[in-house]
Amino acid sequence: MVFGKQVRLNRITKNGRMLCIPMDHSFTIGPVKGLENPEEMIVKVAKGGATAFLVHKGIIKSLKKPVPIGMIMHASASTHLSLAPNRKMLCASVLEGVRLGADAISIHVNMGSKEEPEMLEQLGMVADQCDDYQIPFIAMMYPRGENIKDPSDPEVVAHVARVGAESGADIVKTVYTGDIESFRDVVRKCPVPVVLAGGAKVETDDEILKLADDVMEAGAMGVTFGRNVFQHRDPTLIVRALRRIVIDRRSVEEAMEVMSAANA
Repeated sequence: MVFGKQVRLNRITKNGRMLCIPMDHSFTIGPVKGLENPEEMIVKVAKGGATAFLVHKGIIKSLKKPVPIGMIMHASASTHLSLAPNRKMLCASVLEGVRLGADAISIHVNMGSKEEPEMLEQLGMVADQCDDYQIPFIAMMYPRGENIKDPSDPEVVAHVARVGAESGADIVKTVYTGDIESFRDVVRKCPVPVVLAGGAKVETDDEILKLADDVMEAGAMGVTFGRNVFQHRDPTLIVRALRRIVIDRRSVEEAMEVMSAANA
């Protein structure tokens, strides 16, 4: 028997792998470059072969027509204008996501911040609601706050990823530890699939493709790259190259051929 979560997971993945483009940044820091018109960017990444995009509920409501890839509704937020920017609070409900046709729900938790306890409470509550509605739940688990000395410390990253899994998430999104072997250990110790958070914008195409290849080699389910896609000179093209690595599991060299052919 096929259940709702399985059906929806198939909409945000391909061959069990995920290439997601998060576009929730403007809630936090304002309308950043590349996201002035979110619907245009969603069309571009869909054309490139992304399996899913991630936005807040208002962007879903503003879409003029359905898009042909998976849709993830982000349900928590804060802003950089706040006195407590690490305090991610619920700004949408799971039921809203279901009504809007979302294929998955995500929330953000900053582990190591003084607001961690209330975010953990939200994490468990949303996980339970997602089970009720049979909608996949993605926990964005970040080592970020006053008590975090090194956010890429493999033991810390493994801990925050494990908290997401133990709280009931179906997929955990977290940060890179810096090398394949230590990230492999994070993936191994997390009972649910792990996807990588993209982090800061990198300088070259080769860097972003190599990072994607490294985390896939470590056993990750996929990647979620924001700025490195929507602020790229050609978002469709970089997504097409990333798909070669993440979904098709081709080499970095083969993915770079996509970029080179377009520039020829």
